[in-house]
Amino acid sequence: MVPDERMQRAMLELRPPERPAANLDEMFDPGGVPRPAYVALAETLAGLESEEIETHVQSINTDLLQRGVTFTVYADEAGTERVFPFDVIPRILTAGEWAGIERGIEQRVLALNAFLHDVYHEQRILREGRIPREVVYSSKHFCREMIGVNVALDAYVHVAGIDLIRDPHGRFLVLEDNCRTPSGISYVLENRDALKRGFPALFRDYAVRAVDDYPTRLLGVLRAIAPQGNDEPQIVVLTPGIYNSAYFEHTLLARRMGVELVEGRDLLVADNIVYLRTTRGLRKVDVIYRRIDDDYLDPLYFQHDSVLGVTGLMNAYRAGNVALANAIGTGVADDKAVYRFVPDMIRFYLDEEPLIDNVPTYDCTDPVQRRHVLDHLADLVVKNANASGGYGMLMGPFASSEERNSFRRQIEDAPRDFIAQPLVELSSSPTLVDGVLKPRRVDLRPFALYATKVEVPPAALTRVALREGSLVVNSSQGGGSKDTWVLQG
Repeated sequence: MVPDERMQRAMLELRPPERPAANLDEMFDPGGVPRPAYVALAETLAGLESEEIETHVQSINTDLLQRGVTFTVYADEAGTERVFPFDVIPRILTAGEWAGIERGIEQRVLALNAFLHDVYHEQRILREGRIPREVVYSSKHFCREMIGVNVALDAYVHVAGIDLIRDPHGRFLVLEDNCRTPSGISYVLENRDALKRGFPALFRDYAVRAVDDYPTRLLGVLRAIAPQGNDEPQIVVLTPGIYNSAYFEHTLLARRMGVELVEGRDLLVADNIVYLRTTRGLRKVDVIYRRIDDDYLDPLYFQHDSVLGVTGLMNAYRAGNVALANAIGTGVADDKAVYRFVPDMIRFYLDEEPLIDNVPTYDCTDPVQRRHVLDHLADLVVKNANASGGYGMLMGPFASSEERNSFRRQIEDAPRDFIAQPLVELSSSPTLVDGVLKPRRVDLRPFALYATKVEVPPAALTRVALREGSLVVNSSQGGGSKDTWVLQG
């Protein structure tokens, strides 16, 4: 196909202006020709005037604003609530690409779940020296209160968000595991709705797999883990409240699943049974989809001054009278210091080779690796094992000498708190910036659901670094999102 003049101009605008050979352009091949999955999209965009595209953008942004699709930036002094930036140019994955992702995520979640059951029971992987005991025991998310506690169906990670990046060779790599209270699915659902209503022409030549059944799938998982003998379990979504950054997501999921959205003060525990206070009296609760971190769940066991949780919840949970999703103590599986051992978990528990590799990672507790990190801070990405959201991170190649020296001191003082990785160039995707299409880096968060088997719905969040040259896609660091299209086979 020979592109017309308008498409030629569009392709020139979309080609990366900086370091063009360093990362993969997901829409165009090195010769500037649209990749097969993007040909129809390129033609559609080339047939539109910039004013038409801007009209669609304004319509979609207004829709998202009216629907309250927001997030909160805690680092802002005002605790600002903002509309989550949304880019109307979709990110496209073929059926074959998604099949590989699906298999890799399923494998990883099974291994992570097996690891959690093991470290809270037999601890085989620790006894056999595949993971050092001190790495697990020193994790701030390792919950000693969960040792010996049996959970429904032996399932710990009911909802997982596995962050992937694509390297310059087109390979997907796992950047991070999120096994506690992963967020972002609300943006997946709302982005698709807003794009279909506000820019339907983009879908004209595509058969895109639906995402709107995710709440139904999640509800099925929550029902499956309910205490035995209850065919109609009472399920609630437990939120910290309106000031939480993901409160919009909590309300959306509760509404779409048709269950109650509650705060800690709405629940009470009596005789190791959890009840919901209602205007008609107390109602027994069987399953809690909790969006509160372990530390705040029960002031009897964890942070004693917490007003977000429920006094006595841990006792009810240990007694098997209520199920929690995700299980308490899952955070040890997404500790960044544990991350580098996940390939070993896959080999140990599943007797398989990893289908999706990790990013190479340096362990700062090892003296030799720590010396390498300290000697090459200008070339590496250093991450605080206990931070998230893009905080506590040093981007060595872009950092000042003062910043590098600060991290040097922190690593020397507390090596367990840090890992380091080589800088991996994230793939880029065309993004509308001030009305012009520009390449911006992206990552991908597929979500997995698990009760009796792992499901990976075709509902993945693409986050995009809106700042030119940025490799940090987190919303708190100026990132936005795109609609992720998984094509029908």
